[in-house]
Amino acid sequence: MNNTLTAIKGLLVGHYTDLEAATGCTVIICPEGVVAGVDVRGSSPGTRGIALLNPINAAPVIHAILLTGGSAYGLDAVGGVMRWLEEKNIGFDVTVGVVPIVPAAVLFDLTIGRFDIRPGPAEGYAACQIASAEPVAEGNVGAGTGATVGKMFGPLRATKGGIGTANCKIARGITVAALVAVNAFGDVVASGDDKIVAGACNPVGGGFVNTVKRMHGDLSGTMLNYGQNTTLAVVATDAILTKAAATKVAQMAHDGLAQTIRPVHTMLDGDAVFALSTGQAGKNTDINVIGVVAASVLAKAVIRAVEQAESLAGIPAASELEGG
Repeated sequence: MNNTLTAIKGLLVGHYTDLEAATGCTVIICPEGVVAGVDVRGSSPGTRGIALLNPINAAPVIHAILLTGGSAYGLDAVGGVMRWLEEKNIGFDVTVGVVPIVPAAVLFDLTIGRFDIRPGPAEGYAACQIASAEPVAEGNVGAGTGATVGKMFGPLRATKGGIGTANCKIARGITVAALVAVNAFGDVVASGDDKIVAGACNPVGGGFVNTVKRMHGDLSGTMLNYGQNTTLAVVATDAILTKAAATKVAQMAHDGLAQTIRPVHTMLDGDAVFALSTGQAGKNTDINVIGVVAASVLAKAVIRAVEQAESLAGIPAASELEGG
């Protein structure tokens, strides 16, 4: 059974992973084109090509989304994705050729592994070459390779983040799914619970420090010197949505991040959620239903990301820590 994003027919996912450099990128390819929206809530975003997703702008569909490590350098990987799509004749026909529309967003992973190695065109192209409709790999892969969470004490006291994905079948045979690269300043907590699943490692003793409670006692902001975060997500459905509806679903899906990452949407994060509609189910559904389910599925994907992650570059996985 496929419990990942690619349960949505018409979506392909590929990862490029460099474990030595602790970085990588993830591409979601939409060969037939999909309706898309986006909502950026974090205040340190790094993006490319998202203005076209505004419902008032012209492009009716997109052809791929790139999530990548490497901070702003990683945006170069879009060129490789576009080259691959062009070779497959996927994009808008402009009479002399095609122009693929590929929105992208980056996360910061430069403080672990190798600073001087980041995803570029070759890596974006490589992710496309292995993209498939098979169940999506999770943990230390793609854009989640160098992801970490719980950075109140800096990256050296963080816990490993990664890629997570989940889906849900709802009424009328409609599927809603999510994929997320979790690289948050805050802690990851069990949804509906205060139990920290992964977060800032206690400098004195074992277990995790509750970042939100710790912040209550430090109004100086001296602990907030690490603007090196960002959680990137894609939610998708096979229900029919307009661009405006997809944008609303992206907004509502952020609730899934708020349920599981505390704090979230800070000045230190560039959190962004994309929403896709393939329309393959051929059915219209109330966007309130899709948005609520998208938030729930995204929350599950966040937990999957840290549960499936493994230690890398000196950053421990949650499963190896007390309280993990």
